[in-house]
Amino acid sequence: MTTTHKVTHNEQAGSFEVFVEGHRAHLDYRKVDDNTLDFCHTFVPNELRGKGLAAVVTAAALEYARDKGFEVIPSCSYVEVYLKREAGKA
Repeated sequence: MTTTHKVTHNEQAGSFEVFVEGHRAHLDYRKVDDNTLDFCHTFVPNELRGKGLAAVVTAAALEYARDKGFEVIPSCSYVEVYLKREAGKA
């Protein structure tokens, strides 16, 4: 997915985030162990909904996990749906 939005990884907060028009959309995670991340929550404020930002932060988080060799637990329902949708494209 190409985007002009810059996603930042805020390790201290355990989130991937993007700021648009003064609002923050994010995907929160927790480290389960040295090999596993739990993607537990995505949030997009009402002002930014419908712009694909949940997909943008999810794609960035999944790319990070893949690059670092982490397994992912998709406990967030959005992340679970995103993964199923992407698997259907393969």
